Amino acid sequence: MTIEAVAEARSDPIARQVKRVGYAGRRVVERRRGCKKKVKRSSSPPHGSSKSVTLQNLFQSCKDVFKGPGTIPLPPDVDRLCHILDNMQPEDVGLSSKLQFFNPNNNNALVVQGTVNRPRVKYTTIYKCTNFSLCIFFLPAGSVIPLHNHPGMTVFSKLLLGEVHIKSYDLVGCQPASSSKLRLARLVADKVYQAPCDTSVLYPTTGGNIHQFVAVTPCAMLDVLGPPYSMEDGRDCSYYRDFPYQDFSRNWEGEEGMLMTEEEGRGYGWLEEVEMPEDSQMDGIEYLGPQVVENGTCFC
Repeated sequence: MTIEAVAEARSDPIARQVKRVGYAGRRVVERRRGCKKKVKRSSSPPHGSSKSVTLQNLFQSCKDVFKGPGTIPLPPDVDRLCHILDNMQPEDVGLSSKLQFFNPNNNNALVVQGTVNRPRVKYTTIYKCTNFSLCIFFLPAGSVIPLHNHPGMTVFSKLLLGEVHIKSYDLVGCQPASSSKLRLARLVADKVYQAPCDTSVLYPTTGGNIHQFVAVTPCAMLDVLGPPYSMEDGRDCSYYRDFPYQDFSRNWEGEEGMLMTEEEGRGYGWLEEVEMPEDSQMDGIEYLGPQVVENGTCFC
């Protein structure tokens, strides 16, 4: 099931506590349907919406760079998108650190019957087409986007606000010849990032294609996915649980050259594909920030 498909409306106590995310003084309401945003086909920005030159440049560049499923952007195109994203500010998508949601003292955890429930992640879609999508994920402090993959996709992630711990893996080419469902993966990242920071890029088989986010403080992450998830096209989202390499290092015994020392093993882990975790469900909200103009101009 795709990341976007996990968004659903619920009537339990947790859902009623979901905070609304403001866009520069305007409130965002819960959306109960799909998050695809229709783009106004005009040469001027929609009425009542400010225009972001940076966002428009990103949109136009994505149209140039992403050629469709089965393709990967060339290095100069990757640099082009990274340059735009590295210079993107929260205000370019209608956000501000002054919004109540991003107050680091906000405690979004909800206690129900003596247990602490993780706050739900929210997301909004700026634009989506067959070749790419622009989405923002809003992570309350303590929330988690569990380990998941991006099959056949190139993804640019820009942390706009807040602090987040990212852990990511890439599956190794050689796997143990056994009936075990565990797969060896190389650890790519396991650190805390704080905005502003450089844009991260993952590819179909490298760059940390399988990753997890844990919000240290309330944060907003802008993702550019090319192409986006699509169950119909075989790009469904899979979820994983990870284990330290040493827990199952015997899986490699007998395979010449594959045994690792304890120090070497720290750079690897074992991944087991699991069903969609309960805490992966998200709430879709309407995007009310600056709009992109489909027939607009790129000022790169």
